[in-house]
Amino acid sequence: MLSSPEFWVAVAFVIFVGLAYRPLARMIVGALDERSARIRADLEKATQLREEAQNLLAQYQRKHREAMKEAADIVAHAKAEAERLAVQGQKELDDALKRREQLALQHIAQAEAQAVQEVRARAVDAAVSATAKLIAERMDSARQAALIEQAIRELPAKLN
Repeated sequence: MLSSPEFWVAVAFVIFVGLAYRPLARMIVGALDERSARIRADLEKATQLREEAQNLLAQYQRKHREAMKEAADIVAHAKAEAERLAVQGQKELDDALKRREQLALQHIAQAEAQAVQEVRARAVDAAVSATAKLIAERMDSARQAALIEQAIRELPAKLN
């Protein structure tokens, strides 16, 4: 058995494995430890990134709620403002219509008063001309002279 080459190859292989086991085991264990540490670091980083993502998501959700609330407030304010403007516009329209109605009534009253004055003036003119015509037809010259004399005498008393 000592003379067989297979024996010596087996012995050499066992010695080689025995000698190489420790450094190889250390290298393999070190590589595995290093990979384990890298995986652990990646997991911690992933956990940290997940927490940051959750925080960002919560912030964006909060901002979204605030923006929606602000938008609702703006819409409510706009509706209230529109209602106020509509009421104000209606009031201004009513006031303008009342003013126009009053102006129309004043114009009607003025036109009526002017018409009454014109009718009176024409009636007076007609009465004066009818009276002048009647006086001219019915009064003689002696009676006319007497009335003129009487009017001239009464004139100073009427002027004072």
